[in-house]
Amino acid sequence: MAEPVHVLAIDTCGPSGSVALGRLSGPSVAILAQTELAGRSYSATLIAAVSELLASVAIELKQLRAIVAVSGPGSFTGVRIGLSAVKGLAEPSAIPVVALSRLAVLAFKSNVPTVALDAHRHEVFLRVGKGNEAAREFLAGAAELAAFHPVPVSVVVCDDAAAALLSSSWPAADLVRVAAPTAADAMELAVPLILAGQFADLVLLDGHYLRRSDAEIFGEPTPAAPRHA
Repeated sequence: MAEPVHVLAIDTCGPSGSVALGRLSGPSVAILAQTELAGRSYSATLIAAVSELLASVAIELKQLRAIVAVSGPGSFTGVRIGLSAVKGLAEPSAIPVVALSRLAVLAFKSNVPTVALDAHRHEVFLRVGKGNEAAREFLAGAAELAAFHPVPVSVVVCDDAAAALLSSSWPAADLVRVAAPTAADAMELAVPLILAGQFADLVLLDGHYLRRSDAEIFGEPTPAAPRHA
């Protein structure tokens, strides 16, 4: 039996999402099809989109070589829906999964080491790369950006909110605007990991959130007032 060569990729982290299907050929991948997913509709459209992509090339889910999951940062709801779907698709047929940061996908797509995505609440999800050092990813508002030194020469953005915050906080930085990363971009980044067998443990796979959820922030009990004797 021939070794599976098809790969599925899912990204539901942003305001809109996508599902892509590709065919591996040595160290490269050919994107066969990609379906865009409207934001706030992932729970209703994601599985149907996957089924349609597989049907378009007449293969079954169990024939996939791997599934690429973009695990965040982004919308809590979107990340959770995407990862739940990936686990549900992968577990029955023991399909290997590669999990990637959406910031890493954007850096790969743009070939620029420092990138930012809108995190709402006047904050950005930021990935900073420097030389041979491992890239760092964190949540940053105006105060964190003002304290950051040295300011990167170039920063890639793909939305207005991130661009506005960075232009005011880092006026000397060159902001490079690109299209938002997609599932197809994630698939291309994942190829070396797939070929090297560097897969995620599905039991431990969780969202790459970079911030606590509203439930965790606002659901914490108010500390009791101290009692005086």
